[in-house]
Amino acid sequence: MAAILRATLLPVSDAGAVSPKDRFITVYGRKPVLEALADPDLEVDKVVLADTVRGGGEREITAAARGRGVPVQRATAQRVKVLAGNGRHDQGVLADVVAPRMSPLEHFLSDLGTRRPASVLVLDAVTNPSNVGMILRSATAAGLDGVLLPRRGVPAIDPLVIKASAGVAFAAPVLRCATATEGVDLMHAAGFGVFGLDAGGDSLLEASLPPRVALVLGNETDGLSEDVRSRLDGILSLPMYGGVESLNVASAGAVAAYELLRRR
Repeated sequence: MAAILRATLLPVSDAGAVSPKDRFITVYGRKPVLEALADPDLEVDKVVLADTVRGGGEREITAAARGRGVPVQRATAQRVKVLAGNGRHDQGVLADVVAPRMSPLEHFLSDLGTRRPASVLVLDAVTNPSNVGMILRSATAAGLDGVLLPRRGVPAIDPLVIKASAGVAFAAPVLRCATATEGVDLMHAAGFGVFGLDAGGDSLLEASLPPRVALVLGNETDGLSEDVRSRLDGILSLPMYGGVESLNVASAGAVAAYELLRRR
């Protein structure tokens, strides 16, 4: 769906309850909101209209929401801009679309229990939205349990991420925490072996991996950050031939995702 989107993701509350905003991707702009309301595969939680929106646009959106049984709320234009996170393109309207597999990392690990195996990719300062979107698509296609997108250092789920994922980002198993280092520490505590994917390590295709494994993908230019690298259980690499030094991070992520699937 050609829409303008932004993930609205907040930390888990102290009480452990998941904030509603941990479940939603916010779609903003009149055409994207109408597209979301017209898509039967998307669950729309609510629509918010600025009190300045009147006329045919208001009637069209209100009618579409009513047809889906979606509540419509009114707010100030400034409030809509804050909720959308984009003051130039919101056009006074937004919709919260449910992302059913989005979860705080702590909740994912708690639900996982103590015995179940799991495979996760971690993005460590991957900054190109297109790479993020393609990694989400590959990981979802390979049936991985999660892709950790830290709130800091990695792009939010924005229009370029959605486009590169071909819309799969809505249904991707997105895990959230503050930073990649925090995520690595939490996964270690939950019994994961955490390995960086970088040049100079043992071959991923031949390495012995634990039942719970996380593979970390580093920045497009600088690779793994030092804070994350110091926490890893080891470095794994993809074999390279023909004088090729490395793969694009999205391509490496796709290979890693399917190697984890093969091992299952």
